[in-house]
Amino acid sequence: MKLNEIYKSDKTKISFEIFPPDSDENIQKLYEEIEILKNYKPEFISLTHSVTGKNKENSRIIFTSVKNRFNLNVMPHFTCICSSVKDINDNLDFFKSMGTENILALRGDIPDDKNLICKDFCYANELVKYLKEKNDFSIAVAGYPEGHIESHSIKDDIKNLKKKVDAGADIIITQMFFDNCKFFEYLNLIQNAGINIPVIAGIMPVFSKNQLDKMTKLAKITIPEKFKEKLERYIDDKDYIKKTGIEFATEQCRELIENNMKGLHFFTLNKAYSTSKILENIF
Repeated sequence: MKLNEIYKSDKTKISFEIFPPDSDENIQKLYEEIEILKNYKPEFISLTHSVTGKNKENSRIIFTSVKNRFNLNVMPHFTCICSSVKDINDNLDFFKSMGTENILALRGDIPDDKNLICKDFCYANELVKYLKEKNDFSIAVAGYPEGHIESHSIKDDIKNLKKKVDAGADIIITQMFFDNCKFFEYLNLIQNAGINIPVIAGIMPVFSKNQLDKMTKLAKITIPEKFKEKLERYIDDKDYIKKTGIEFATEQCRELIENNMKGLHFFTLNKAYSTSKILENIF
């Protein structure tokens, strides 16, 4: 089912993100986690996708298995900063042959090695436009409730989001966030900018100090003071951090659902436990 059909109803929809592991052993572990996640009847699972190397091969293997073995709707990620038109067309040929209807279109992170950057597509809106011209895909794009880390301001970031929407995006999936107040402010800002497509909230349960440190370094993400204080009480206690992360995300999701959120998209990091506990709490 296409994204623009999935989000027609008022009921909050659930979806998950996974990434391709780098070994056969970890791929099998991922399948065990998906076996748990599928019980929550996700509308789709999004799969990060590399255009080159081992992860390209693993992405296609996992895509095929999740689609056929688990009978789930899979949405591949397309990134363009290091992708030529040839790379994109190669991916399109494969995913079209698999009956793909939905794509998450992203610019992608700028690599440390600038020689890897391609000039065919510079921004995500260019990729969205190209994908729409190639086939009648339903396209998701990324939104950043506190602004992209490279943006000078939230206003500039929303201008870029509007370009992606005008190019043909059907839904917006946000980066993870922890402050619902900032998220609701973001919704008002994008509505005032004339953006009226569904916005899906990106949720990532906190389960370790390293994970939290990495997230806050790589992106503009505010951690509410009360949550931060609670985490810091026993910051090196893994079980405590995981339990606290589940409790916080549960309340965060409940508030979003109460405010008629169209969808919750869980960044699972290939682990089912925290996400499944949250879903058990809220439904």
